[in-house]
Amino acid sequence: MELIHKVIHKTRMFGELVMFSHTLFSLPFAIISMVWAAQGVPSGHILLWSLIALVAARNGANAFNRIVDLKFDAANPRTAHRHMPRKLLLEREVYIFVVVNFAIFILAAGMLNALCLWLSPVAIVLICSYSYTKRFTWLCHLYLGFTIASAPVGAWFAVTGEFAVTPFVLGTIVMLWIAGFDIIYATQDIEFDSKTGLWSVPRVFGLEDALFISRAMHMVMVLLLLALYLVQPGLGWLYLTGIGIACLLLAIEHNIIKPASRKRMNVASYNLNQIISMVILFCTLTDQFLL
Repeated sequence: MELIHKVIHKTRMFGELVMFSHTLFSLPFAIISMVWAAQGVPSGHILLWSLIALVAARNGANAFNRIVDLKFDAANPRTAHRHMPRKLLLEREVYIFVVVNFAIFILAAGMLNALCLWLSPVAIVLICSYSYTKRFTWLCHLYLGFTIASAPVGAWFAVTGEFAVTPFVLGTIVMLWIAGFDIIYATQDIEFDSKTGLWSVPRVFGLEDALFISRAMHMVMVLLLLALYLVQPGLGWLYLTGIGIACLLLAIEHNIIKPASRKRMNVASYNLNQIISMVILFCTLTDQFLL
């Protein structure tokens, strides 16, 4: 019984380490991509292994990022409470977690098709390299969005095994969306980034210009969602309603920003965006299958 308790406790800590709930950022767009690629409901085989690949890749990348950023997380008062700075999880444990998750990712990719298998090492390199970009470029936010954008692109490959324009448009939407709210989140660390030499849009351009850049990215994201309405068959008024709700939530997000308030920043950067992705997923699938 004690062993089971320890396993559950350790599993919970790893889930917190990689912020498992944040899977809701990329998962809805990956599902949309699979449905569009299959022109309906994908097979159970593809759904299962695609979801396994998505979760494993994300877990491995987030855990690797925690290892690479350990020194900065420990020095930053905002992040010093995290598991690795407090030694609740040891570095070797997290390394094992990373290796296991990337092994699962490669296995899942191989269970899908040859293209996914061959691209899996490339994906691992891309999602791990993000951890270093904040050391030399303020474009790190876009690069983070780019790595997460691999979810809808990879989901399309999982279904078709072929390249197409639509998944890259979806990927661009995800990239701009993620980068936009990551810039908002980074406004909390302007002083820390300046002291430690880390790069970010808020540190380089200042608070007001950074927030303007974030708004601009989200505006382009919405325009691309509207462009998909014009070219993707099966979309109607409910899809447009979902975009409208997403716009409203984005407006609220940008209006409640207050870098000095961690609670507000978590709502703006995380909570509202989780709702946005789920709204777009629900409205898109309902439009596709029920209307």
